[in-house]
Amino acid sequence: MKRWGIGLLIGIGVLINYFDRTNLSVAQQPLSNLYHLNDAQMGIILSAFGWSYAAFQLPVGALLDKVGVKWLNRIGGIIWSIATFMTALVSGMGLIILSRVLLGVAEAPVFPAASKATGYWFPVRERGLATSLFDAAAKFSNVIGTPLIAWAITQWGWKGGFWFTGILSVLYLIAYWIFYRDPKEARLSPEEAQLLREGGAQEVGEAEGGVGRNLAYLLRQRKVWGLTLGFAAYGYSFYLFLTWLPGYLEKQMHMSILKSGWYTAGPWLVATITDLLIGGWLVDKLIQRGHDVTRVRKTVLVIGMILGLAVIPAAFTSNPNVAVIWIAIALGGLAFSAPIGWSIPSLIAPKGTVGTVGSIMNFINNLMSIVAPIVTGFVVQRTGSFESAFVIAGIVLVLGILCYVFMLGKIDQIPEQRV
Repeated sequence: MKRWGIGLLIGIGVLINYFDRTNLSVAQQPLSNLYHLNDAQMGIILSAFGWSYAAFQLPVGALLDKVGVKWLNRIGGIIWSIATFMTALVSGMGLIILSRVLLGVAEAPVFPAASKATGYWFPVRERGLATSLFDAAAKFSNVIGTPLIAWAITQWGWKGGFWFTGILSVLYLIAYWIFYRDPKEARLSPEEAQLLREGGAQEVGEAEGGVGRNLAYLLRQRKVWGLTLGFAAYGYSFYLFLTWLPGYLEKQMHMSILKSGWYTAGPWLVATITDLLIGGWLVDKLIQRGHDVTRVRKTVLVIGMILGLAVIPAAFTSNPNVAVIWIAIALGGLAFSAPIGWSIPSLIAPKGTVGTVGSIMNFINNLMSIVAPIVTGFVVQRTGSFESAFVIAGIVLVLGILCYVFMLGKIDQIPEQRV
């Protein structure tokens, strides 16, 4: 059962990772007041993490396939801890932006590495729940992290949130350094070793052909683009909520920082539950009962994206309770589609290229972490409300659904290229 301990370790890492990402979202009001920022300027600052995070996805994928999960995450953990503390120590918006850019570089390997490690450590029939462990952690971070960071900021000022998350990052780095190993380095029971060997777990190792040829080959695959564009549409709404939900509640619903923190937690709790129960447990259970793998994953994937369209009615209410219910429906649906998306690289990638497929998908997805905060900020600045911004997110989701339906095709392994 060592694999489930590894799965939990990866999930805790993503949880801490998202504390580091969302602390700026919670601190945006005092920062705006301190530096006299308008909504458009705040949108640019909120997107700074995404500039480097997205830019480093492709090289990170190649490094993962070459260097491996363990060492890339160790190095990244050191740098992201430094970047989080740096945000609390520096003064001036230029240096704060620089800190966020450094954080994006350091955290770039986390999700592709989690996907690759899950492919190593879990057989295909357990891949859904294993993937949802780390994907749900991204949602659950907002359930406990947003109120905790809001409390820290209320108690110690906006820098307190960064000190708090920096300390947690260091503690996790120590735990990861001690406990994470690839399966070939770990002491597995004979039963678990046999389960991984016979259950379709990916083998540790680098693909033949070189990084450039493998990347070019994967970029020619329709499956890769169907997955990538569909997941990017999910990412647009995800990053809109991740960066702007506290601001939406404060600006449009006139809440305090602490109250918006608690209201933000509700939809993310729903997202955590649906991620684990539907995107993880239910998908694995249906597949174990003999249902077609492609039909199960694509059906649940598309249903989740359709529920995400609840972002549109959320835009047209002035009642905060009604708005939060619609947002909870949208996030709940998007949440259970996400682990399915993250499980697909380890199912379709040729041997030794899971990291590269995951990084292609996450590169385009995280362009949305730049686009969504900036577009939302400028739309809110121009219109004075979030209505049009939420409608734009709905349109992007429709395009993503079409990509999943018509481009992804059967979820099976892409043939290895001939060297």
